[in-house]
Amino acid sequence: MQKIFGICLFWSLAVVLVAQNIRWTPEGDSYWEYEEERGQIVKVTLPERKREVVVTSQQLTQPGALAPMSIRDFSFSEDGTKVLLYTNAKRVWRYDTRGDYWVFDIKKGELRQLGKDRPSSSLMFAKFSPDGQKVAYVSERNIYVEDLNTGKVTQLTQSDARSKLINGTFDWVYEEEFDCRDGFRWSPDSRKIAYWQIDANRVREFYLINNIDSVYSIIIPIEYPKVGEPPSPYRIGVVDVATAQTRWMDIPGDPTNTYLPRMEWAANSSELLLQQLNRKQNTSQLLLCSVVTGKAQVIYTETDEAWIDLKASGEKGYWDWLEGGRSFLWISEKDGWRHAYRVSRDGKSETLLTPGNYDILRITRIDEKGGYLYFTASPYNATQEYLYRIRMDGKSQPERLSPSGQVGTHHYAISPNARYALHIFSNHYTPRMEEWITLPEHKPLDPKEAIPLEIHPPSDKKMDFFQVTTEDSVVLDGWMIKPADFDSTKRYPIVFYVYTEPAGTTVRDQFGVGRNRLYLGDMSKDGYIYASLDGRGTPAPKGRAWRKAIYRKIGILNIRDQAMGAKAMFRRWPWIDTSRVAVHGWSGGGAATLNLLFQYPDIYHTGIAIAAITNQLTYDNIYQERYMGLPQENREDFIAGSPVTYAKNLRGNLLYIHGTADDNVHYQNAEILINELIKHNKQFQFMAYPNRSHSLSEGEGTSRHLATLFTNFLRTHCPPGGR
Repeated sequence: MQKIFGICLFWSLAVVLVAQNIRWTPEGDSYWEYEEERGQIVKVTLPERKREVVVTSQQLTQPGALAPMSIRDFSFSEDGTKVLLYTNAKRVWRYDTRGDYWVFDIKKGELRQLGKDRPSSSLMFAKFSPDGQKVAYVSERNIYVEDLNTGKVTQLTQSDARSKLINGTFDWVYEEEFDCRDGFRWSPDSRKIAYWQIDANRVREFYLINNIDSVYSIIIPIEYPKVGEPPSPYRIGVVDVATAQTRWMDIPGDPTNTYLPRMEWAANSSELLLQQLNRKQNTSQLLLCSVVTGKAQVIYTETDEAWIDLKASGEKGYWDWLEGGRSFLWISEKDGWRHAYRVSRDGKSETLLTPGNYDILRITRIDEKGGYLYFTASPYNATQEYLYRIRMDGKSQPERLSPSGQVGTHHYAISPNARYALHIFSNHYTPRMEEWITLPEHKPLDPKEAIPLEIHPPSDKKMDFFQVTTEDSVVLDGWMIKPADFDSTKRYPIVFYVYTEPAGTTVRDQFGVGRNRLYLGDMSKDGYIYASLDGRGTPAPKGRAWRKAIYRKIGILNIRDQAMGAKAMFRRWPWIDTSRVAVHGWSGGGAATLNLLFQYPDIYHTGIAIAAITNQLTYDNIYQERYMGLPQENREDFIAGSPVTYAKNLRGNLLYIHGTADDNVHYQNAEILINELIKHNKQFQFMAYPNRSHSLSEGEGTSRHLATLFTNFLRTHCPPGGR
């Protein structure tokens, strides 16, 4: 499900990407950086932060052009003599993953375009071979390799529009729900490429209709497996770059009833390590696969009563190899917490590296030479994030490195030698700050740019974080922004922002939380209380039981937690006007908004739902079956959690909004809900945005119109101000 949670989540993702995308040199004492304003690439050496131009703006200027090309991304060959440049990026579903690629040879001073005979902006995921002599890329569902010495281009796979075989990349659902986009890997010896092939012939198409760009409607088919439909069939091939011959791996299990979301070379050029999930995604098998014979051997199996979490991955990729390939790092929730394990290559032995009752949030660096694992966690406050390190002996306790006086959310980009890091910090009252530091001392390289060691809240702090305990004895984290002219003797309307599902949290102690981009004006100054709660099922670092309590209960358990949390707030704070209670959300949050409005009409009186899943049987198979099971076995759970089931209970004010070209949560959800509301003579307001996707970001004037619609509806049906 596309993760629409609000500004604070997008800020968090952006900061994490900034940290992850620092392009370190192999030695770890410097990094490369693209200076957009000057159109050049520089090398920055630490600790002095000396800047050296390695590719000039003139060298980045295409033949015949008057200005350097605009670089979206870049990477260096392993020997540092060539630079791969990504430009003219175009959107594929969520992200701009296709475009044009150029290579600049630093020694020769030559700039050349790759795939010149391919359609413009059609190349995807281009990357150097480890020896730096070739570049491989995907174009129109096929893999190509281009020799940088001769210019020869070889097509390694054969697929056309009629065959509907996807090589080296993925279909919609693998991309959306498994974060699978780049679907091929160079072997360490540069002689072979391992890749996924997805058979889209076996995936049913859903049709979007474009009614505004032609007098006749345009049908847009999407390969989209709905819940209950079988998975997209897959194969793993290893193609010899010299001969273009593929050896298919002999993977056990039915590819129409399993998933294969992870694949990497196994620290050599003769074996692959694959992860296979069963249809319900609650059994994971790691397979070591010989690329010579194609034979696959199961080396490690893990099960869970709910689902296996794939989002807890390693520092560099799906697996981080240790001890020269004799073992690998593995993340698991098997003991009730998200922890790091060292697993032997044959899977027969393992060591828990991070013992304790806390969750790892992300691995930030493996310092195998120094014997330390660096990671972020927040054992005592699930809304925050801090840097820790621990010895990799399985016997130690974690050591917090983030300063105790900097309370909030920390992100780090740590150098390969674990000596330096870019440190990014914020909290709900402190805008983003960054500094370069040394580790493990956590000392700034430049005291003039240092983040203060003690950051105190201002006297006029607008937001409060709190916890409430529901009548079910569930403790929820929340935040609240009171009206600017707050008077405890008056009663104020409250507006809840919700998401509630396993894809994300809304209560994060970071800058931007509480900002509502859909509201024109200042909600606080206008006299609203704005609040959010995170209940069970959200991916907070509170342990496996918290996160997986929602299994087969989306639309029930998460909704009750929100409603009971609201009631606890009402009991605690009498200045909340319980006759003016509104709720809004997008995507999964839109579904929560509808369920709250329909299931608890005595609590919630006004709701604004955007792009909501109104019937859980309409969404994709990977997401729904992971968290809800198979509808062939427990259809009643899908029905019980769907807003349309309770639409007849509508008593309050509803504004429903959806884009007609939504490839994620299909527009059919709007019509299913509308039809049910009409059936029961329920009056409501509805807005369809023609040819807009799930983000409602396309088209002139869309954002302004949406915000105006949202604001006017809220002010009309949940009027602001104290009484």
